[in-house]
Amino acid sequence: MQSDGGRTLLTGWFSFVDGEATAGDVLALDRVRQVLDEGGEPYDVAWSPRFEPRGLSLERARPADYTRLVFVCGPVHGPLPAGLHERFAHCHRIAVGVSVIDRDDPAVAGFHRVLARDGAGGEPLRDLSLRAPRGTPVPVVGVLLTQGQREYGDRRMHGAVAETVTRWLAGARCAPVVLESRLDRGDGLLCGTSDQFLSVVGRLDALVTDRLHGLVLGLRTGVPPIAVDPVAGGAKVTAQARACRWPALVPADLLDERRLDVWLTWCLNRGGTVARRRKVELGTAPDPADGLLDTLRTGGPEDVCNAVNG
Repeated sequence: MQSDGGRTLLTGWFSFVDGEATAGDVLALDRVRQVLDEGGEPYDVAWSPRFEPRGLSLERARPADYTRLVFVCGPVHGPLPAGLHERFAHCHRIAVGVSVIDRDDPAVAGFHRVLARDGAGGEPLRDLSLRAPRGTPVPVVGVLLTQGQREYGDRRMHGAVAETVTRWLAGARCAPVVLESRLDRGDGLLCGTSDQFLSVVGRLDALVTDRLHGLVLGLRTGVPPIAVDPVAGGAKVTAQARACRWPALVPADLLDERRLDVWLTWCLNRGGTVARRRKVELGTAPDPADGLLDTLRTGGPEDVCNAVNG
């Protein structure tokens, strides 16, 4: 088919301020972009400013600049897609890779062509995301933070730590996975056993955490952690990093994005080897339970105070 020489505006739920950009929708968009690129067809993408503030927004897209509009992926229903037909009434409008819920919905009826994936009466077709071009894989980094630990009083810097870490992650070249170490056998979205949690941690490339057990369980599974001590002056995270001879430790008052960048680079390179070696060493290292039996057998009711080892 001969091109009309005009320009196409690519839209979808990722274009609406009140919509959302899902991984599947954006991959479907990438598949459509691939097809247009190969066909030499010029286009722009309309993005929600909440997702891509620097991109072209639907509000700023001038209808007169386009002869065609394509709506990509997702269900076609409701007033948001229907509004495109009014604003871009002069454009040839196509929906591709979409689900049709109600053929009589104005959102559906307003398109000149609907290349549906399902709901159009025929056999369902495969989703566009399956053939989207694949980018370069990125490291998977677990994120285990706490807002608790009130016992540290005015030395707590947990909020500032969480803010810095999450801001850094937004620009870091990695895929963040938010972890929760609290176990709950009645909540299907949480791990119910410690073995389940260790299985999750063990599949990561690195971990950033302000929790003692984030540091320890990362090392136990051979995954290099970036440990941030959220207590001013240092507390149990610092002590445990010292006990485990783990160098990737950042005090809360020195935390910044540059240090996190440096340690992530180290963790994804030499740090992985160090963590795997430390995993083996720590598996047989002494711990306080080694002396428990002797203490139980020699202690008596007259021992009213616990001895604290220096």
